Amino acid sequence: MPARFGDDRRSYITMLERRILNRTAKIAIIGLGYVGLPLAIDFCKAGFNTIGIDIDERRVESIKNHCSYILDVTSTDLNNDKLSVTTDFANLKNVDISIICVPTPLLETREPDMSYITSATQKIGEYLHSGQLVALESTSYPGTTREIVMPILETSGLSLGKDFYLVVSPERIDPGNKRYILKNTPKLVSGITAECTRIGELLYSQLCDEVVIASSPEIAEMAKIFENSFRNVNIALVDELAMLCDRMSIDAKEVIDAAATKPFGFMPFYPGLGIGGHCIPVDPLYLTWIARRFDTSMRLVELSDEINSFMPNYAVSKIEDALSKRGKSTKNAIIFILGITYKKDTNDLRESPALKLVELLKGKGARIYYNDPYVDVITIGGKTIDSMELTEAILNESDCVVIATEHSCYNYKWIAKSSKILIDPKKACQRIAKITTKGAIR
Repeated sequence: MPARFGDDRRSYITMLERRILNRTAKIAIIGLGYVGLPLAIDFCKAGFNTIGIDIDERRVESIKNHCSYILDVTSTDLNNDKLSVTTDFANLKNVDISIICVPTPLLETREPDMSYITSATQKIGEYLHSGQLVALESTSYPGTTREIVMPILETSGLSLGKDFYLVVSPERIDPGNKRYILKNTPKLVSGITAECTRIGELLYSQLCDEVVIASSPEIAEMAKIFENSFRNVNIALVDELAMLCDRMSIDAKEVIDAAATKPFGFMPFYPGLGIGGHCIPVDPLYLTWIARRFDTSMRLVELSDEINSFMPNYAVSKIEDALSKRGKSTKNAIIFILGITYKKDTNDLRESPALKLVELLKGKGARIYYNDPYVDVITIGGKTIDSMELTEAILNESDCVVIATEHSCYNYKWIAKSSKILIDPKKACQRIAKITTKGAIR
């Protein structure tokens, strides 16, 4: 394969540096989901010609029509002459930088599914050329960059660290977070070689205020899954606290707020319906899996996953108790779910505990309706349910209203006033408090 920048290997890196600095480097983002699409937009805004590649034709057509499917990306963002999108991986032959932003889900065995990373890397390898940088942003277990991505790319016959460059920079996207975005969130970067790291640092410094260098790809990979395991464990702790407080008729949220007045050694987390999104429910299981490969265990992480996964079941038990106190059973009860996404003010359904709650309640014969201003339809058990308009009539007619996701647009005072039974996990994890004269449980 001919070299792009002459025969002097050092000239490749010099040319690539120059192209990054003067914004003439062409960038490919593979995977246009919650990580890849915002990243592509940020590179375009920084002045780079960027091509997004995704195997989902619906996503590609949506972007071409300037119709965003991610709330953090506006239709105006998509109307950018520096952005192009395609399903054709042959376009990789014309780029200087390829960034992998594909999903890393779990198999049914709850082990890592590396098929998306493997497939994307193989496509890059087909078109890999001298002077190219490859970056892995997809979250995965420590060793992925060195054990999976690197060997595939080396089958091209090019020399790593001399002919092409490989770094890992785990994404730190928080959908819906307006305070911390890519620019002001420190970016971890580490390369297989020092030259790789240097080029990766240069690239991401064009977008981010701070680039943090990890001494090895494994450090960067482990840091990412530890970040989310930390959240998983602490959420499980407050979930258990909330269940205890429920038994003791203590307001768990007030307990946490009181503890949070301590200015050191404490970080507040709050209970709820469970955990969702791609990161917190999934990444800790990558950690427990890699631990087993090294003949050890992460018992606290495993227990935390068990506790957090149980929370929708706990919510069902609280709904059943509330209905029973009014002489109702779950079967044929009209239950109205408010919010179906995994976190407020987003349209992200990934691993949403609200979906599990709906599935559990339907399994008990309940008649389920929902409202979510960000999600028009959901599919449960192969059947679709449309979002229903939030009216006083439906609140009055429902046997139980559940605030599964606390979207900012909801008028909670009105909802409480209009509901016979109101279950609010975010206030005290399904606690049943005093019944007002109107019959609402708050």
